[in-house]
Amino acid sequence: MKILSIQSSVAYGHVGNSAAAFPLQRLGHEVWPVLTVHFSNHTGYGAWRGPLLAPADVAEVIAGIADRGVLGTADAVLSGYQGDPAMGAVILDAVDQVKAANPDAVYCCDPVMGDVGRGMFVRPGIPEYLRDTVVPRADIITPNQFELEFLAGRSTGTLPELLAAVDAVRATGPRHVLVTSVLHGEVPEGSLEVVAVSDEGAWAVTTPLLPISPNGGGDVTAALYLAHLRTTGSPATALERTISSVFAVLEATLAAGTRELQLVAAQDAIAEPPARFTARRLR
Repeated sequence: MKILSIQSSVAYGHVGNSAAAFPLQRLGHEVWPVLTVHFSNHTGYGAWRGPLLAPADVAEVIAGIADRGVLGTADAVLSGYQGDPAMGAVILDAVDQVKAANPDAVYCCDPVMGDVGRGMFVRPGIPEYLRDTVVPRADIITPNQFELEFLAGRSTGTLPELLAAVDAVRATGPRHVLVTSVLHGEVPEGSLEVVAVSDEGAWAVTTPLLPISPNGGGDVTAALYLAHLRTTGSPATALERTISSVFAVLEATLAAGTRELQLVAAQDAIAEPPARFTARRLR
């Protein structure tokens, strides 16, 4: 595939495009990374340097790609953190341009807003903008459970509640929903689930809960799920391959004792996902 990926970038470490591009390339896909920021490192360190790019500058980069006559050959648009509604508008405009030329292209949005324990960590107004404007335009979304609850406006303490929340969000537009970091009453202690839902059904993968939560894991997950879903056409297979690869990356990161994802060290598990987890059908 050819993937237009509009995300942040860091020189040191792996978040945003710096987390998504390499795994996609390792799977054999062409990636056109358009940067929304270029920082020295991710903001989890509490200090960083580098520019936050203006939405108009990002639009210029996309226009330059269009000038080459290739924007319409993109098979997918991928986006993550959107720090400003103006940046979101630039991304949605790019989606419109790509889909106008290639109706089979898809838009995968990771609606980054917040997480359990941290609450919302984006600027005021961004969660509502994502919920009301961006998510309905997406074909695939990859929220964590906290973000899903906001998008659906309901709690998800049980599996039926989780599926009902996904259905409520899917009714607004996106046909494929991947929910990460899922904990509900039926998840065994010391475990975590990831749930995929589409028109074809719903599936879950249960993994051990590792004592690590590095930045960028969601960015890798969204990229891999997009890639595997589009190449296999199977949400269940895409779920299995994505989580098997991400878990291997997290294991390598834990073993290395670093807060940066070990994408390079675990690249073989990205290129050839180990058959480690099996998706169980929920409905």
